[in-house]
Parts: sequence; structure tokens; C-alpha cells
Amino acid sequence: MKKAQYLLFSSIYELESRAIDVLRQEFSIPIYTICPTIPYFSHNQITSVSTDHDYINWLDNQPFGSVLYVSQGSFLSVSSEQIEEIANGLHESGVRFLWIMRGESSKWKNICGDKGFVLPWCDQLRVLMHSAIGGFWSHCGWNSTREGLFCGVPFLTFPIMMDQPMNSKCIVEDWKVGWRVEKEVKEDVLITRKEIAKLVKRFMDLDDDDEVKGMRKRARELQEICQCAVASGGSLENNMKEFLGHILHGA
Repeated sequence: MKKAQYLLFSSIYELESRAIDVLRQEFSIPIYTICPTIPYFSHNQITSVSTDHDYINWLDNQPFGSVLYVSQGSFLSVSSEQIEEIANGLHESGVRFLWIMRGESSKWKNICGDKGFVLPWCDQLRVLMHSAIGGFWSHCGWNSTREGLFCGVPFLTFPIMMDQPMNSKCIVEDWKVGWRVEKEVKEDVLITRKEIAKLVKRFMDLDDDDEVKGMRKRARELQEICQCAVASGGSLENNMKEFLGHILHGA
């Protein structure tokens, strides 16, 4: 830090303004939030290339906001016992879901039943933007967190390691656009299928639960904030211009 001339954060100022303001008080060097841009905001902006994936066709035939997207990230970070409880819990909830399961994805297809679509990979951003998606079960890696926020999708958080618990805290406590699957992150805690089924069923209730309605409303509001930040004239563009001005002119 002694030799650093700038601090750059892969975030959006509007999301973490309090933390950024504190850092600016602590450090004399310029601090900028320069979040990687999202390539598109809606399906209307997606090109016609590779639009015939089976999972997109499946989503096209599901009701609005009825599908829970489930992804624990690129690494197998959950025990096989917990995976089995998740699979059975999703099935018992009766909720539609699209589950990214790397490795033995075919093993879980029979358990999940006809309301679940299990596959080893998908275009995550494209899935999150689909109108059928009503929630995001996430490990809370920063890229996944950012994409979920940009798409206005509420979260079920299941963090495991590194920055994931902190991102989960932001989602649940600061931004209030999600619930935790487990209250504490512990390696030896097994979340049962019964607990998962109950939580998922309530989380995906689009009609009767006022807490869920409020969470979905906040997710849409946060989506608008994020999209304004990266639009022309937003904080991302202004920060980038100021940073480049420092670099080019030594200001």
C-alpha cells in the first residue's frame, strides 16, 4: 500500500457507499469503484447466436417468476451428503428449478423429478435475465452476486468460503434482497431436505407472503440503481474518466 497510487474496487459506489467513504477518509490516494460492465440488460439485447439451448427452451415454457436458479459456483464446495439433501429438498418443495450441477449431474436428474432441469453448465447471466426466473440460490461469489443484482433477482444465500460469507451478509443484512439458507457458515452443519423444502417453498411464493413481496421490490429497485450506475453519465463512467485523467495527465 505504501507504493500504491490508486485503489480500484470491482464494485459500484451506490452499493457500498459507506465502505468506500470510510476508505477515502483513511487513505490519501484516490479510490475508484470500477465495476466490470454487464454485456446486456435484457433478452432484447442478446444476439440470435446460440439461442436454441435446451435450458432456454425449457425456461420459455415456464410461468413468470416460477423458477429457482440454483448454482454453487465453479467448484464442488459442498459435501455429497448436503447435495443429496438439496436435491431432495428441491424436489419435495414442488418448486420449479434449474440446477447447475458440475460433475455427476445426470445422477441427480431422477431424484429431482420433472419440475427440475439439471445440467453441468449454462450462460448464467442469460438465465438470470429470463422472465421465468424468480430466485437465485447462490454461493455468493462476487461475479454471481453482481449478476444477480443487475438482473433484479432475490437470493437464497449458501456461502462456503473466502469472500462469500461477506457477500451473503451484504445481500441479506445491508441490501435486504435475500435470505440465508443456513444461519451460520459451518462445515459440520447439514441442512436437511425438510428445512430446504420449507424455505424454498416460502421464498418462491409470489402471491401471499408480504416479506417476499418486499424483498422482490427491493431487488428491482437495486437493479435500477445498478443499471443507472453503469449507464452513460453514471458513476462508473465518471470514475473511469477521472481515473484515466489522472493516468494521462498526472493530475
